[in-house]
Amino acid sequence: MKKIVYPLMLAALALVLVTPAMSHAAAKISTTQLKAGDTVTIEGSIAPGQDLYIAVADQKMFAPKDTKGVNESKHFKKDEKKFGFTADSSVPVLFYMLTTKPDTFGKVKKKKFGGPSFFTQGGKRGLYSTTMFNLAKFSQLSDEAKSSLGPIKTEDQWNFFKYTHQKKFGIYTVTKEQTKVGKVVIFSRSVLTDYATSHNYWDKGTVIKLDKATGKFTATFKTFRHTPPDTKFDVFVNGSKIGSYNVAGNGYWMSLGGRYMNPIWIIIGAILVGTYFSMIGAAGGMLMAAFQVMIVQTAGPVGINAANVLRPSNMALTLFSPLGSFYRYAVVEKRVAWPVGISFGVGIFIGSIWLGKYATQYLPMKSYKEWLAVLVVIMGIRTLYELSPKVMEKRKNIKAMVKKFNEAVAKAKAEGTAVEMGRIEPVKSGMTDYRFTFWGEEFKINPLLFGILGLLIGVVSRSFGIGGGFLLVPAMTTLGALPMYVAVPVSLIGTCFSSIGSFIGYLINGYLPDMTLMIAIIIGGFVGGMLGSRAQKLFSEKALKIILAATLFFLFFRFFKIEVWI
Repeated sequence: MKKIVYPLMLAALALVLVTPAMSHAAAKISTTQLKAGDTVTIEGSIAPGQDLYIAVADQKMFAPKDTKGVNESKHFKKDEKKFGFTADSSVPVLFYMLTTKPDTFGKVKKKKFGGPSFFTQGGKRGLYSTTMFNLAKFSQLSDEAKSSLGPIKTEDQWNFFKYTHQKKFGIYTVTKEQTKVGKVVIFSRSVLTDYATSHNYWDKGTVIKLDKATGKFTATFKTFRHTPPDTKFDVFVNGSKIGSYNVAGNGYWMSLGGRYMNPIWIIIGAILVGTYFSMIGAAGGMLMAAFQVMIVQTAGPVGINAANVLRPSNMALTLFSPLGSFYRYAVVEKRVAWPVGISFGVGIFIGSIWLGKYATQYLPMKSYKEWLAVLVVIMGIRTLYELSPKVMEKRKNIKAMVKKFNEAVAKAKAEGTAVEMGRIEPVKSGMTDYRFTFWGEEFKINPLLFGILGLLIGVVSRSFGIGGGFLLVPAMTTLGALPMYVAVPVSLIGTCFSSIGSFIGYLINGYLPDMTLMIAIIIGGFVGGMLGSRAQKLFSEKALKIILAATLFFLFFRFFKIEVWI
């Protein structure tokens, strides 16, 4: 018996002597159950003289092959060779390294961002400047660093981890945690250290204390506010697993939206956007998309890019807000130019389902947006130019209509009654020649021309998840020489068609909206549509065109990434 026991004891002693000190860690987690956004503390001791490495890893792993998205699969496949990962490279969905030695994993670098692509090419230039934590290459990591990474063990895993934390597509598709400057995403939190020591904006909420002489440590960090309900994390201290904890939900969770948000706030936002949209017939989709990005922060489920949940959800606004205003514009006030609206609607329907499919696959979105920016700013300038006396003299019908409208407003105020809008009275109907009177003035427009324009706007609608009114309304007021009171109802018909076409296109590709988000937008958008159609007649033709021009200039800055909130 002794012959067996002694060798075993010697082998165990030898194993202890050769095992790296990294594995000797005694630690505990402050709680095994907390809410998203709460702080968690890990404390204990490691071998004296060591640096501290705490890996906090989501138990849920994700690899490119796991995605259910058609476009995501293509995107990952395209990036595999470029960034050094494979379809099987799996990483924790959320992963954090809390350490006293962040330089082991990378370094802080300057980051330039913002502005058009020709100004920011290569990532070395930009209108704005900040810093970010740039992860090192796997070959640059020490053996000590590699052994502390928990479930991340291979080079291809590390490369995919870098991709999901430093490339916007990876952040929007996998990690869903965005570290921002202003409202602009820079990277995702990964390596964290004591904020009082680093003063880095991404370290806020992180406190790490280590007494190297004794090895005693305490580490506290703030969990991601939008961690999905019941997400389990494993904790590794210097390579040794010391326990797990669960992050419970903290508010109303939108399963496809990937965010905690009270639906009431979404309804309020949709009412405001819907009211604005129904008044000027433009930018409803763009403004609702901005609301989703900046306020709701729609993210999508893991494996699906945020845009592919945001866009189909956005369709609810550009469909139901026009429906909310339709009764008043079409039935009560009878100021819908049907031939133009239907022609444009059919064109945009075909464009959003058919041509839009190819645009989203092959057009480079950066340059695509910037050409749109040039177009909308020209339209904005032209819209303001049309208010000049020189142009108004040429467009005698609009000038006479404005005069009659102003007289009606003055009379209504004097009598304490509501203004009654003029009605459209058809004079001649034809595919290329449609004439009607409005406030007793005759107007002429080519329906076929706007059908062709609808095809092009359908591409824009499908690409961005918007209605296209921001292009149609200024086109009708500049090219078609129509008053805003006629252009807006036609635009709303077109956006209904484009929304249906785009929504079908997303469903064909398997992309679904978040139901809570969509229902809240439907309610808010419909109410906003009713309010907007009533509010429009409170504004003069001039005021409506100034509002339209201001909206177009706002879109110009958005498309060129000139962000005023930074």
